[in-house]
Amino acid sequence: MQYLKAGSARWHLLTVLLLAALGWGLAVATQRINYQWTWYRVPQYFIYRGPVDQFAEGNGEARIMLEGDGTARVTVRYPDGGQSSLTLAADSLTVADGDLVREGDKLGSRRVVRQGLLVQGLVVTLQLSALSGLLGLLIGLVSGLGRIADNPTVRTLSTFYIEIIRGTPLLVQIFIFYFFIGTVLDLSRFTAGVLALALFAGAYVGEIVRAGIQSLDRGQMEAARSLGMNYLLAMVLIILPQALRRVLPALAGQFISLIKDSSLVSVIAITDLTKAGREVITNTFATFEIWFTVAAMYLLLTFTLSLFAKYLERRFAISG
Repeated sequence: MQYLKAGSARWHLLTVLLLAALGWGLAVATQRINYQWTWYRVPQYFIYRGPVDQFAEGNGEARIMLEGDGTARVTVRYPDGGQSSLTLAADSLTVADGDLVREGDKLGSRRVVRQGLLVQGLVVTLQLSALSGLLGLLIGLVSGLGRIADNPTVRTLSTFYIEIIRGTPLLVQIFIFYFFIGTVLDLSRFTAGVLALALFAGAYVGEIVRAGIQSLDRGQMEAARSLGMNYLLAMVLIILPQALRRVLPALAGQFISLIKDSSLVSVIAITDLTKAGREVITNTFATFEIWFTVAAMYLLLTFTLSLFAKYLERRFAISG
């Protein structure tokens, strides 16, 4: 037992040394290209605290009332009798009381605390992944059942869909869906991205579902039918629960891949996590810091989903 513990300790030490060597290699590489790390610039893109400029919504007269807490109430009165009011920092005002302003003129700024660009991109990525994942699961169930249907038309159409989607790159599918189908159906970028991802995931889920169903003994369907169940009822109550339990690891892997694949929708100007990272790099030139941060955020998502999938596997194993 002591020998095993000593051997395990040596392997752990080797792991630490390898990780340390990796970090040292990264440091040397950045020194060779004379790269200056600016990690202090990253936190503001998670939570932004600072001034936001405010502009006049139309032509009118500015009226200013100073408050006692260092702010000023700026009211723009329009010729038609309407008005709009803003509370701005008094030391940021660019207009005086009684000035005439035009639409778009800067009035001043106000301090805000809000989500940074990376967090906004993360939220969009979660929305894309969740919606396309749920829709892809539904499409996959239908296409998987279609692959084993007795009806030759249903079986052929399901096979055609799965082979076409699996045989073409996702990036090409996104372009086709957005520029062609999206234009014809007048879809928004977000909707086109969700549908493209859902169709892509649905094809792989369909094959996973088909494999799970065919891995079960055919006698179970025959037994269910002998008890008076029709095909649909037997499939929903008897076959699918067992099949999904068997293919849960494969489904989890597919949805993890979907989170990573969602980064491709940035090519159609959806501000997901990847596109948000590119925009931050454009503003800061902190290339390595931002891409490492974006990679860590994707890793956090996929690792969390992986832990949840393992929990479900253990839960189903206990209940089974």
